Amino acid sequence: MKIETLSVDFTDEQKRYLEGFTTGLQISRVGRGLGGGAGKANAEPVGPDAVHIKAQDKLIASGKKLADQEKIKRDEHPFDAYPRLRQQAHDNTPPTPADNFRWRYYGIFYVAPTQDSYMCRLRIPNGIMKHWQLSGLADLADELCGPYSHVTTRANLQLREIPPKHAVKLIEGIQDLGLCSRGSGADNIRNVTGTPTAGIDPQEIIDTRPYAREWHYHILNDRSLYGLPRKFNVAFDGAGRIAVLEETNDIAFTAYGVRDGFGVEPGVWFRLGLGGITGHKDFAKYSGIIVKPEQATAVADAIVRVFIDHGDRTNRNKARLKYVLDAMGHDGFLKLVEERLKTPFTRVPEEAFAPRPAADRMAHVGVHKQKQDGLNWIGVSLPLGKLTCDQMRGLAKVSRDLGDGEIRLTVWQNLLMSGVRDENVELAIAAIKQIGLAVEASHIRAGLIACTGNAGCRFAASDTKRSAAEIADWCEPRVAMDKPVNIHVTGCHHSCAQHYISDIGLIGARVPVNDEDTVEGYHLFTGGGFGPDADVGQEVYHDLKAEDAPKTVEGLLKAYIAHRSSPDETFLSFARRHDGETLRKLADAEVSA
Repeated sequence: MKIETLSVDFTDEQKRYLEGFTTGLQISRVGRGLGGGAGKANAEPVGPDAVHIKAQDKLIASGKKLADQEKIKRDEHPFDAYPRLRQQAHDNTPPTPADNFRWRYYGIFYVAPTQDSYMCRLRIPNGIMKHWQLSGLADLADELCGPYSHVTTRANLQLREIPPKHAVKLIEGIQDLGLCSRGSGADNIRNVTGTPTAGIDPQEIIDTRPYAREWHYHILNDRSLYGLPRKFNVAFDGAGRIAVLEETNDIAFTAYGVRDGFGVEPGVWFRLGLGGITGHKDFAKYSGIIVKPEQATAVADAIVRVFIDHGDRTNRNKARLKYVLDAMGHDGFLKLVEERLKTPFTRVPEEAFAPRPAADRMAHVGVHKQKQDGLNWIGVSLPLGKLTCDQMRGLAKVSRDLGDGEIRLTVWQNLLMSGVRDENVELAIAAIKQIGLAVEASHIRAGLIACTGNAGCRFAASDTKRSAAEIADWCEPRVAMDKPVNIHVTGCHHSCAQHYISDIGLIGARVPVNDEDTVEGYHLFTGGGFGPDADVGQEVYHDLKAEDAPKTVEGLLKAYIAHRSSPDETFLSFARRHDGETLRKLADAEVSA
């Protein structure tokens, strides 16, 4: 790079300093993708963002156009823009569309037009926090947000109704509590989930906490793992009683016992699954690949880095890991991962795996014995995941005084209180009831899940939480369910409530009532499942008005009770025995009756 001779009367030493200074600036701009001309084409990007810039450059060189979000990241990395976020907070001004995307790297989402405020999503590895952290979040919410929180379907917490002036104070307040929200939105690796009863479950075969924690901190401390082609989910399942839904994640680490006699060390390994994304009707696919638990972070890192290199940065609808796997095949993708690891994967045949203990669909509510003598976990039933600040403080106090001081969130939008001694169980239950919560739930309400809906999300077509509450309120007194049933209500194609994997799943839709008008409604699916029963449900009702959803679900549940093959048959088995038209006829007959 040639530097023009300086004509100003500087000393030789000053001239050399300025020439070096100018060269450094130009190289820096090129490395960040900001330079122009031949220098940009020839210079090698450097720094933690280089891998992403190289991936973008490769697409540009092939004649493709970057998606708008990729251009935003390329123009200014979100972590370099924190001073502007602080200024916006000082001025109480909402973000520009580009900054709204950038600020999601800090875990805040501006949710206009549904609310003139931010939503903040946390990072809580394995969903476990201390009592004082929950109490501290309640204080922050009272001061800076809407006075409540929501438990999410990633065993996480989110806060809402945050005015721009409070955004920075909230982010920093969360960090003061030893938690964080960094990377919980946008094109980043989201909150890592794990078995909520890790370390206390009598049937688990491995404690997922250390592996989830290691992966969590690995992400936090490596900037090159931010700014992926799209969001990315990782989950660890230790074979405990409460399902983690790891097969819905981009990477699933599922604990299995491996038998002796198959050429590998017998014991507990993680079986590797890849490409889960149930909103796109796909589950993680498993092969015979097994991973030593202590190698999980290295394997996950290599997978993510191959995704960084090959993910689609031009079409947001095809940018998840699933589509890379579809394009190059699992074997081709895994070969690239092995090259990064510099070692081949360990593979075993199906018969090497010992049977896993079954999950219990009601273990996330009520009182359950821990593996530690004399101790119990208590699953607290929350109204569609919502907690008031007073309830958060109340639960924190019960956990501190009567439990082991830990609060464990689940993917079922509720929480567990662990370490409650036998003699304190009844006192804990009474205290929980005194703050307006319960430790028991009907078979209908225990498996009822709803996303935020159009009350707080601009993508949602319906008010999902209201509809879910109406379904439960209507069906509970009318249907005597004696088996668990999962009812998931999601607002849009992002499927945050995972409607496709539910016994009964509803996805929001605008339902036409005449040539010009529409009303809130749903498309209804049945027969979805997870774990050993993983499959996508079939559509049974199309364009169902929201006001008709409770009676329609009532009809389906009554049809199941009336026509199941035996008292032991599950709703899932019943739904899969019939096609959509037959199910409609059976359900409509029950409603008419």
